[in-house]
Amino acid sequence: MRQSIWQGIKLVFRKELTAGLRFKAAWAAMFMFALTTLACVSLALQGGTLEPRLLAALLWVILFFASLAGADRVFADEDTAGTLLALRIYGPSQAVLMGKMLYTFFLMVVLAAFITPLFLLLLDVTVAAPVLLAGVLLLGCGGIAAAGTLIAALTTGASVHSGLFSILMLPVILPVFLPAISLTAGALGSGAVTGSYLVGMGLYDLILTVGASILFDYLWYED
Repeated sequence: MRQSIWQGIKLVFRKELTAGLRFKAAWAAMFMFALTTLACVSLALQGGTLEPRLLAALLWVILFFASLAGADRVFADEDTAGTLLALRIYGPSQAVLMGKMLYTFFLMVVLAAFITPLFLLLLDVTVAAPVLLAGVLLLGCGGIAAAGTLIAALTTGASVHSGLFSILMLPVILPVFLPAISLTAGALGSGAVTGSYLVGMGLYDLILTVGASILFDYLWYED
């Protein structure tokens, strides 16, 4: 049984990755939003500098709002294509959830790996603790993936899907968002880093993942 779930997760992830690379709608929306916002900020600053906390907040604002352009499509595309019912019949709920969550996490990691170096380069930012920055980005992407996948499932079929997704996403991800800004500021050299924030981010990511796993069974089979 466990092996079949893992196999299902791999199949769902592979399906999402293949569809994403073929149609590229979510990828294009996320990357274009992030690039446009970063370019506007860079031009507005005109070579000026910001303090580390403002830079950290700016980086996470770009990543968060860019994620809204892609994470909300993880179930909406299935609903539009008419394949959601087939997936519900033939796909185990946990395999579907974890496969789509893994794909969203992969998408966020690729986005962060692409936009963070450009952010550091264009805004002339020096990283004091690169390992810490990488860890915070991974935990932040994990939280966005867990929350985004569950909320995308909750809002599938809603007439105002995108607006509802954005409204629900912000309060859920806020406990990840705020410590991520503080830790990123520390990685950029603002001062001492509070280790409890890093542990808290990891625990909240775990809570989001477990909570999504529990709630998704009811959502998947009741709808």
